[in-house]
Amino acid sequence: MTQTTKARAWRYVDVAGLWCALGYALLAFLARRPGEPDLPVFFLLVAWISLPVFGLYLYFRRCDEPFPFGRLIFWAVVFRICGLAGGPFFEDDFYRYLWDGYRFAATGTPYGAAPEAFFADPGVPAVFHRILDNINNPELPTIYAPVTQVVFLLGYWLKPGSVTALQLILVVVDLATIALLLRLAPAGNVMLYAWCPLVVKEIAFTAHPDGAGVCLLLAAIVLARDYRWWSAAVCLGMAVGAKVFALVLAPLVLVGAGFWPWVLFIVTLAALYAPFALQGGTGLESLLIFAREWEFNSAAFGLVTTVLQPFQAKLVLGLLCAAFWGHYYFRYSRNGAREVPRGDWLYGALLVASPVINPWYLLWVLPFAAITPSVSAWTASVAVLFAYVTGLHLNDGGLHPYQQPVWARVLEFSLILLALAWDLIRRRLPDLGGRVSR
Repeated sequence: MTQTTKARAWRYVDVAGLWCALGYALLAFLARRPGEPDLPVFFLLVAWISLPVFGLYLYFRRCDEPFPFGRLIFWAVVFRICGLAGGPFFEDDFYRYLWDGYRFAATGTPYGAAPEAFFADPGVPAVFHRILDNINNPELPTIYAPVTQVVFLLGYWLKPGSVTALQLILVVVDLATIALLLRLAPAGNVMLYAWCPLVVKEIAFTAHPDGAGVCLLLAAIVLARDYRWWSAAVCLGMAVGAKVFALVLAPLVLVGAGFWPWVLFIVTLAALYAPFALQGGTGLESLLIFAREWEFNSAAFGLVTTVLQPFQAKLVLGLLCAAFWGHYYFRYSRNGAREVPRGDWLYGALLVASPVINPWYLLWVLPFAAITPSVSAWTASVAVLFAYVTGLHLNDGGLHPYQQPVWARVLEFSLILLALAWDLIRRRLPDLGGRVSR
């Protein structure tokens, strides 16, 4: 590539970055206004931001020029600053995060007591009474795991009752995730994650803490690739201690590690939970209620429950997921286990079978989809945002607050299925071509 062509390519990056920044800035402005942004405007802005990102990725893939690292990071930071300026929308989970941080700081544990037990407590500061009034499912104790609770505690120490403090911590963690991804994938691929609207919305704007678990999981993978098994085991234990999703990849990360790193992994996880268990709670009780009773935006689960009872559907889909995981584990371990595990496949299969698919669950898929890009994963990163089309955000009195109109779920999963079909056809094309030539 000549200097002129290189300069033109870098100009494209800056134009695309500025274009996206304007979209995020407008989203931040809308998030600061009373009420929620209008859904049509939100989806228009998602398209405004997504199309240049995908176009830029395809351009650099075709011209075979390294993506400029400095510009990748610069614009990623700019987009996240917009999120910090904007704040949460379409979500109220952050009230629980703030309350948990307060309870952790005040009593040494966020577990055990449900928020509703404090509604009439005069000892609760006024700012946290306002937070209490907005917590969803206040009859349930917190569901969030110990490492995530440490993040909430850090936010409290930084500024009690401030969601911006939490956003700032999680943005820093997300930038560390980007740095780890740059150890595992080319910068052009990492740009898909670093500039992704779903990632910026769910972490920088909305302060979902899944990014902490994802960061620790990627750190474990990087360390394991360098045969630093002890450090990998600790990071992996902390990743599971942030969210149980990390267990899906734990056996793959520690393949070949030997016995003692596995012991350290278990000890790390036990050490995270033990102090809270000794004080009477770990959040597992609410997690079991969540797993047993909740359904939202499901894919295969929603279809299977038209012919089976929910428990039977969970059993069948769980067995299918286990079979797929076992097949993949066998192939992965047999091939030497040196490549990065296909977390996009494994987490994707888990989400397809899950009774609940919240948009931020894709934060576990997308880092791996940056390492090995696919049309289906990145289509899902946009399509899953249709989960926000609910009675609450449509102001539709004919729907329950978290009920989706049929068209929204059909559109969401139809787009993903079409993209998956394209991925499968594209993988088969070389084979088909070879058969025709023979």
